[in-house]
Amino acid sequence: MQRHTMYFIFSDKVVLLFDFWNVHSPGGMVLSVIVILLLAVLYEAIKVGKAKLVQRTMPTVAPSISQEALDEPERASVSNGLDRFVHPPKKWFLWHSVQTLIHIVQVVLGYLVMLAVMTYNTWIFLGVVAGSAIGYFLFYPLLNTR
Repeated sequence: MQRHTMYFIFSDKVVLLFDFWNVHSPGGMVLSVIVILLLAVLYEAIKVGKAKLVQRTMPTVAPSISQEALDEPERASVSNGLDRFVHPPKKWFLWHSVQTLIHIVQVVLGYLVMLAVMTYNTWIFLGVVAGSAIGYFLFYPLLNTR
């Protein structure tokens, strides 16, 4: 039985996420770091893509909290803009389903990256950090585009 360390080590030998992903050579470690780096970049891309999707599908501000309602509270009705939330149309349901699937992919990917870091292999950790930095650098500027 292999003893699992609870501190970071520099090694080219690690079992990563699954039994079949058994790294035991410098070349295998380089390939594994590249795969983990790409997973971290993909995680950042999905995070930004999900935020863009939410920006596009966010309903307009309900009249009950709009400036008009704040100026004239006696004329504003709480139900004016909220009827569509009670009976969502099919298009809203489709968008919400897509958002849910994207969220599931993001969560699974996030946990896989986290579990890769939990091997306490310094090379894998540096791959995750580099992938997150590259993903942030590449994709976060897209949040400001229309």
